[in-house]
Amino acid sequence: MTDAPDEGRRGPVLSVAIGGAVILAVVGVLSGRPDIVAMGLPLALWSGFAMSRGSAGGEPKVTIAPLPGSEGELRTAITVEADAEAVEMVIVQSERRTRRVIVPGDGSSVTARSKVLHSGPAIPVQAAARGLSFEGATLSKRSEIVSARRQVAPPRRPLDALPLPRRLIGSHGAHEGRRQGQGGDFRDIHAFAPGDELRRVDWRATARMARRPGDLLVRRTNTLSDSSVVIAMDTSEDLGEVVSSWGSGDLERSGVTSLDLAREAARAIADSAIGAGDRVALHVLVHGGRSLRSGSGSRHLSRVVEAIATTGQARDDATFRRTPPVPHGSVVFVLSTFFEGAAARTALMWRASGHRVVAVDVLPPLDRTRLSRAQLIGLRTVLAERENVFADLHGAGVDVVAWADDPSSALLAIARAHR
Repeated sequence: MTDAPDEGRRGPVLSVAIGGAVILAVVGVLSGRPDIVAMGLPLALWSGFAMSRGSAGGEPKVTIAPLPGSEGELRTAITVEADAEAVEMVIVQSERRTRRVIVPGDGSSVTARSKVLHSGPAIPVQAAARGLSFEGATLSKRSEIVSARRQVAPPRRPLDALPLPRRLIGSHGAHEGRRQGQGGDFRDIHAFAPGDELRRVDWRATARMARRPGDLLVRRTNTLSDSSVVIAMDTSEDLGEVVSSWGSGDLERSGVTSLDLAREAARAIADSAIGAGDRVALHVLVHGGRSLRSGSGSRHLSRVVEAIATTGQARDDATFRRTPPVPHGSVVFVLSTFFEGAAARTALMWRASGHRVVAVDVLPPLDRTRLSRAQLIGLRTVLAERENVFADLHGAGVDVVAWADDPSSALLAIARAHR
């Protein structure tokens, strides 16, 4: 958006009228045609009257309000109020396309529809306005640029199962634990001890196995425990399917990006874990990145999804400097493209601490068209280095899952193998 004229400045319509009147007068005088001079007289009178009118009033007031939209579309209501007869609005959609519309200055509303290309934070609409009076001859001061920032939640993706930690330490949940408790499968038959409930007495076992009169035997079961799940998102890079768009910031032709897949993976893992009664924590691996402590329930899930939707690409100087805290005995999902070594080093550190770590590769399928020979060689080099990172992770006992392939089957296979 370019700067608009200051308050009281004349519009282009007035300049055209004055220029037309002058041209007609000059042509009429040079050609000796008084009728041509008379043709310019109305334009001259109208221009003088317009110049005496002054400005088009004060600065217009622009307000933006989100509207309910359909899937894949964001709808925004833009309302403008001004003292002028009409208002010219400049609307920028998705920070790329510019539209100019003329609306009445009586609080009229315009609905902008923006197509959703990516999840996460987005600015679908920016708007500014200036008043027009006397057929556009006088202009008002341009209003401030008003923008609407929205957070687009990633789509849902169901998962069949998630890997569990090596040891469940929770006291409630839906997973079979190894400690004595209630709700799980049969554990053993044990002599009655202080603290045991009488309803747990197994009378048949007591009749068969009691050694002395008065001895009671109780049936003990395992406890049902919950799992501690930690989602760690690496937002240092946002790479799209089209390799030629890397580094350009052009999200319209980049296709699905790595952060799109990371946000989708984070929501799918959180949905599956909290749906099973587990606790979920979220950490964004940047300096000053958002962190949510472990929690469960629908309210905590809403907070996690909101935090995921607000997660965008980190600044160049926002690399994380300290590993976030992880509850003891957790399963950690590290979401990254693993081009940078920081995420891999953090995953190895968590694995060395005894946690079960799953590295989720969020790099989308690559479109190598429109690449030069030198660019293809460079791409093969960085992909080979990434394979070495994955080999180091495998050697340390970290499971690697490619989210772009079939993550549900891969996570289910890992969960079954661990069981």
